[in-house]
Amino acid sequence: MLSDDTYIARSLWLLGEWDVALAVLGPDADPELRAEIAVDRWFFRIEDHDEAEQAVAALDPGSPTAHLLTARLAYSRLLFRHNPRADDRAVAEAGYRAAVEGGDEKQRGWAEYHWAVLLDNIDEDSAGALPRYERALEIATRSGDGYFESYIIRHLAPHKEPAERLAMLRRSLHLRAALGARPQTLAAQALLAENLPDNDPERAELMRTFHPGAEELHIGWLMSEH
Repeated sequence: MLSDDTYIARSLWLLGEWDVALAVLGPDADPELRAEIAVDRWFFRIEDHDEAEQAVAALDPGSPTAHLLTARLAYSRLLFRHNPRADDRAVAEAGYRAAVEGGDEKQRGWAEYHWAVLLDNIDEDSAGALPRYERALEIATRSGDGYFESYIIRHLAPHKEPAERLAMLRRSLHLRAALGARPQTLAAQALLAENLPDNDPERAELMRTFHPGAEELHIGWLMSEH
């Protein structure tokens, strides 16, 4: 059973209230939860990288969560060009591989997904990425995890034909909205808008909708790219 602080922190995290979520966690809170929230805050805001790295460093270095979060930090430094380190590419792949090999099914699924994103976005290796996306999607579908599915199909969509691409982007958006995952919903609105024609009324409405939310939550890459 979740403690009250854990439940509140998870609820705030889902809303993109990362600072408050971390503040409500007491000194005895699950360090993995604290690290996951800190890494998520860094990824969306592109702020507080050092705090995220410190939170990950506090974990058991051999745990699947530590491997996965260490890899995500390395990947994000490459993606955002934020003081990337010479070994970030190698560290990211090694972390994902360790999480795939040592985690439970859900952790393996997330590691497969993040590994695919590394191959897709950093290496531009779609042939290597697609099988990992598909393996992750099998796990998400089998477990009925709509939140996880929304992440995978968001990244699978660009590899599909236009009609299927838009259908997947809309499903990702609807899954996130139904779960109340606000930062992810805003990101889904932005990506769907990006894939619609310039003169499409839905595109204009999506642009009007996500911009204020992105500014309120300080989502750096949504404010800078759109």
